[in-house]
Parts: sequence; structure tokens; C-alpha cells
Amino acid sequence: MHKIDLTIENAQSIIVFNRNLEIIIKDIIAEVLSLENFEYAVEVSMTFVDNDRIRKINCEHRKKDTVTDVLSFPMLEFDESHSMIDEYNNCDYNYDEDELMLGDIVLSLEKAKEQAETYGHSFEREVGFLTAHSMLHLLGYDHIIESETKIMREKEEKILEKLELTR
Repeated sequence: MHKIDLTIENAQSIIVFNRNLEIIIKDIIAEVLSLENFEYAVEVSMTFVDNDRIRKINCEHRKKDTVTDVLSFPMLEFDESHSMIDEYNNCDYNYDEDELMLGDIVLSLEKAKEQAETYGHSFEREVGFLTAHSMLHLLGYDHIIESETKIMREKEEKILEKLELTR
């Protein structure tokens, strides 16, 4: 079992955040790490926001003035084979806690609820999907080209199926 130091900040008041959602998120993170054979203890920070706040963050960091569902801010660098380039970079390794700081995830619970309704599945599944998606970004995956998108979608679905978060 992976040691996961998950810090969650609920910076929104539109959608109720409960312990069940926290358990799902931790399970998703653990499953992503397991699927990727990532052997290190990790630290991940997750902030829940509303649509207005994620739009502002998206505009500030990506120059896109639109609402999005989730943003990932990786702390580590990976090569094309998804191996860490510098696994003990002082900026990324917490020596006091003996863990790697993977990065930050900002997720709009408001947008996740909207998308769950649009796609006809549970809110929990949508948050699980967005968490898996973001974790893969923190581990060096992207979806700029179609072949990368296919790899990410297959991994996301495998994780969700394993945790029985199906459509």
C-alpha cells in the first residue's frame, strides 16, 4: 500500500464535500500509483473550487478565460517513458517526511457535478475520473496528441473499473 499524504482544501461552498468523496479520491490516487508501479511515498495537494475560481486560475496559468473541470500543477519532470528525470531534486523531495511532492490539483466540484449530470453518471464517478486524470498529469502524461489521449483514457477507465466507479 502506498503512503499518500493528501492535503485537501475545500475553497468553495456550492457543493457539499464529505468523507466518502475523500475516501474515493485517496483510493483513486493509490490505484493510479499502483498501476504506474510508482514505489515512492507521495504528497499531493488538492483544492476544491467553484467554476468562477477555476476560470480565474485557468486564465492566469494557461491564458484560457474559460471554466474547466480540473487543473494539474506537477512538481516533478518525467521523460517520454514516464520515468522521473531527477527523482531527488531538492524542490520535489520532502526529506522530513520521506516522500515525493507530486504536485497540486485544483478541481471544480461545481463543474464535476454539471458534467456528471450531462454524462448521466454519478458525481462520485466524475470526481474519480477527474482525480485519475489529474494524477496521470502529475506523473508526466498528457493528451496533446491523439495517441497520448488514447493511453490516458485507457488508464483512466481501468482505474475507475477497478474501483467500480462505472457509468
